[in-house]
Amino acid sequence: MEMVIDTSAIIAVIAGGAERAVILDRTVGAALTAPASVHWEVGNAFAAMFRRGRITLAQARQALRSYERMSFRFVDIDLAQSLDLAQRLNLYAYDAYVLACALNSRTPLLTLDRKLAVAAASVGIRTLEVEP
Repeated sequence: MEMVIDTSAIIAVIAGGAERAVILDRTVGAALTAPASVHWEVGNAFAAMFRRGRITLAQARQALRSYERMSFRFVDIDLAQSLDLAQRLNLYAYDAYVLACALNSRTPLLTLDRKLAVAAASVGIRTLEVEP
């Protein structure tokens, strides 16, 4: 099964979030696709954790090693399509990139972001449920 995965699910896995085991179970044998922007979003998520005092540099480096072992197919996104989605659904561009990726690949979306899941449903994208 192919699915699009967003940063919230990736961070839950590599940072040991409560949903980690469920996400790993749901993705066994799956082909994971993501917009190329997810790579930088992971770095931004760690920077935000630094600012909030939730993670040390050593912990971030350990989590990055886990991230680097994950296998993704990164895809380029049509910027005009993404901007249309961002404006129409009142989303950040990074969220619109994820939706464009799911729309264009015609695959479900794995996310922990409830707002993104609602936006996905509004444009006909199936989301995969993750309960810890």
